[in-house]
Amino acid sequence: SGCKFVRNGKEHTATEAADHLQMKARRGKRYYDTTEEFIDRIASKSSWSGKPYLIQCTDSPAVKAGNWFTQVLAEYRATTPVADQAD
Repeated sequence: SGCKFVRNGKEHTATEAADHLQMKARRGKRYYDTTEEFIDRIASKSSWSGKPYLIQCTDSPAVKAGNWFTQVLAEYRATTPVADQAD
């Protein structure tokens, strides 16, 4: 997407963000059952500082990661056949 993931005030690449969120998914799997719960409980804020994660895309204001992930998920589900969607 060309966007940056901002965690605790520091920008990270998409690859770094994916690595971090995959680690959180493994460690926090008992806290969520659905993609929406993962976004809300795990992928939206720092469990260390409590600060929300942000997504900063080119020439756009930063937005809360939870909102961005929810929007991207909705777009994905709107364009992907149900049989191909795996939560």
